[in-house]
Amino acid sequence: MRRTFLIGVLFGVMITAAVTFVFAIPANSDHWRMEIWRRGGGAWTFDKNGHISWAWTVEPIPDTPSQKRVIVPPSNVKVRSERL
Repeated sequence: MRRTFLIGVLFGVMITAAVTFVFAIPANSDHWRMEIWRRGGGAWTFDKNGHISWAWTVEPIPDTPSQKRVIVPPSNVKVRSERL
């Protein structure tokens, strides 16, 4: 009886350690907090039916910067055509 209890306690401790390692440690990581902050921020929100979901507070900033439009200035060379 005592051995079964100790095996159960050991199993519970191992499961708790695994859950902590997988979920709690990354959730408290400053790396992910700064990544969310850098991309514009996000928050947990409730809709009118009471469902909870994740939403960005602004449009997320993409990893790749957008290409700027290139405007080519007109050339200063004057073209002349001569009649013969």
